[in-house]
Amino acid sequence: MKNGLKVYFILVLVAMVAVTGWASLHENVVAALLRISRDPWGLATLFDCYFAFLAFWLWVAYKESRWVVRLLWLVAILLLGNIAMALYALIQVWRLPQFGGMNDLFRRAPR
Repeated sequence: MKNGLKVYFILVLVAMVAVTGWASLHENVVAALLRISRDPWGLATLFDCYFAFLAFWLWVAYKESRWVVRLLWLVAILLLGNIAMALYALIQVWRLPQFGGMNDLFRRAPR
């Protein structure tokens, strides 16, 4: 399980960095957001993404015991999206015990 999750989140991270870099070479992110925000489906997609980002962050907020860490991850997720989410997930997977399972992955960190 651990190796599968590592491979998946590494692929997500590499793909998102690559596509973000490629997109950045073609259009400024601010110009793209202005254009997308005028398109109803573009706006719906942004809402969809950010609700998913916040849902993922709820797991982060549950896992992390310090508010400063929770807030830093919130900012990272809202600014970097799946790049930050893949990084967080990779950190959590790498911290799993050798034979850790999904229960360990979702278990709250001790305070």
